[in-house]
Amino acid sequence: MAALTWKGLGLRVGIPVFIVWVIAILLTRPWAFATAGGVTLLAAGLVLWAVRFANKTRAVQSLVLGAATPQARKEALAKLDTDYKKKDTSAIFAKAQLLLHENPRAALAELEKIDLSKVMTPIADEARAQRAMIHLILGETDRARSLVDGIELGRHQQPKTRATLASVIGEAWARTGQGKKALETLELFDPEDPEFSDLKAQIYRSLAFAYAATNDTKGIRKALRKMMEINPQLLGGFLMKKIHPLLEREAKEMLKRSNAIPKKMIVRRI
Repeated sequence: MAALTWKGLGLRVGIPVFIVWVIAILLTRPWAFATAGGVTLLAAGLVLWAVRFANKTRAVQSLVLGAATPQARKEALAKLDTDYKKKDTSAIFAKAQLLLHENPRAALAELEKIDLSKVMTPIADEARAQRAMIHLILGETDRARSLVDGIELGRHQQPKTRATLASVIGEAWARTGQGKKALETLELFDPEDPEFSDLKAQIYRSLAFAYAATNDTKGIRKALRKMMEINPQLLGGFLMKKIHPLLEREAKEMLKRSNAIPKKMIVRRI
């Protein structure tokens, strides 16, 4: 989720409230001041909710980050079950992240508990993106595509959030025949931007699929080399079923030349 900052709250809430009060003062009418007061109370309630939500999100994220082993993940899941309500979206996202390590299907089932029609649109978009990501991992590209088509990047202002969503959207589009459309979206984000340092591999992965969908061998090789620099093991994800043949071939050849992964591992995964 997008990180909460006081600057962001000031821009999204403080400025509109200030404008409402300026208008009320200029009108000097009782109803105008009453309206401004009502808007201020609503804004205060929104800020209070946002702060509480952000604090809760940080707490569950800390719980997830601390669960590095199967046993730790089991304990974290138990704590989430006891400390949070069943429909708490922060807890659901955290559970899905923990379950994904051993059971992608269980993680997907957890995310499907979020009613997309009843939560705020940014949360619904995140749920769509995370579900789509799991479908992509499982090779269920059509299901991923139906989910990402409901995401609107324009609803998200934080660059990192937009890049995260775009990487999932781009891969889903590329793997369902919309390579050009995927590239147009992905090329809006520079993987080398320090702000996207922890998304670098994810963006290059999506670009590799987009280049494959447009039969751009040069682009594929560039994206794969960048992924090799991060971690050669990342290329193993292209040696599975339902991967574009050109992308699979280039990944396999690059791994063979680098000797980064034993030949027997390559054979087992294709």
